[in-house]
Amino acid sequence: MTVKLYPNEVVLKAGDTNQVIDNATVDGKLIVTNQRIYFKPVSEESDRFNLEILFENILEVIFYNRGFFMTKGLNIVTRDGKSFMFPLKKRDEIGQLINKMY
Repeated sequence: MTVKLYPNEVVLKAGDTNQVIDNATVDGKLIVTNQRIYFKPVSEESDRFNLEILFENILEVIFYNRGFFMTKGLNIVTRDGKSFMFPLKKRDEIGQLINKMY
């Protein structure tokens, strides 16, 4: 799995996660760089689920706990009204980093 970075772009944090899209779970990595947030699926067949969110398009980052085993994660809401949920073990670290960037 490789991500093509923009000029002067540096990966700050990355974590394993999955994303629920149309009732299907897609395993992948959430990558935070100094210019954007990127979700890259693990399998090559799921490349159509690649997701890029620029910091200027983020409206809100919501920290959540859900379920009996307290699944922690981030809900990223964009300015166009879309919402993307990512369960993350490093939720607090990545969430605070994103909050500083936008």
